[in-house]
Amino acid sequence: MPERSPPGDPAPDDLTLRWQAGRLVLGGKESRHGHPLCVDFVSGAVAHRRRFGGGRGQLIARACGLARGLTPSVVDATAGLGRDAFVLASLGAEVLLIERVPAIFALLEDGLARALADADTRAIAERMHLVMGDATHRLEALVAKTPVAPQVVHLDPMFPHRDKSALVKKEMRLFRQLAGDDPDAPRLLEAALDLATHRVVVKRPRGAAPIEGPRPRHVLEGKTSRYDLYVHRALVPAKE
Repeated sequence: MPERSPPGDPAPDDLTLRWQAGRLVLGGKESRHGHPLCVDFVSGAVAHRRRFGGGRGQLIARACGLARGLTPSVVDATAGLGRDAFVLASLGAEVLLIERVPAIFALLEDGLARALADADTRAIAERMHLVMGDATHRLEALVAKTPVAPQVVHLDPMFPHRDKSALVKKEMRLFRQLAGDDPDAPRLLEAALDLATHRVVVKRPRGAAPIEGPRPRHVLEGKTSRYDLYVHRALVPAKE
């Protein structure tokens, strides 16, 4: 059976979308960019984290308010490759993924389709809702078209990656070429604060300053990163 044509013209000139081993991948010269990017929720590191990542004890789950008897819905306004959204969905949350870069959106669309077709990940993928758009300027309108309530808005603006692995550096270099930096992060934070009904969660490097704007009310720190929490009101379990 011939493979489908990849989506048209979504990537810079030196990068191409193509089908490889049944998956949509994006890449260029391996010496420059490393292995091609793809979104894989079924196998690999994401599957390992789903099985052994620590459940609701994970830092992102705690930051987003997932606790015993409490599973808020989450808008991931900077979806990227969808790894954080998949973790939250695997813990039971309804998650809206918003992605503004067409090539990354195409990878997410393919990854979700394959997750929906796999028995082990189907139920998780059904809780993930994907839309394309610029959350900085259209966050409220994008969320309004979906069934996901914005109890929590999660932001992970692009920042310099300090991992020592050459492979990760190349992956992040490729990702940065597509997504660019996030000089509009303060505006995105403002939009998120206007929309979220309960809290906004911002992922930052552990030693970085908070995004310009109001100061976070709480901070959760990990080994290399932290979550700044901007809380409007407490999350409470839904009444049965």
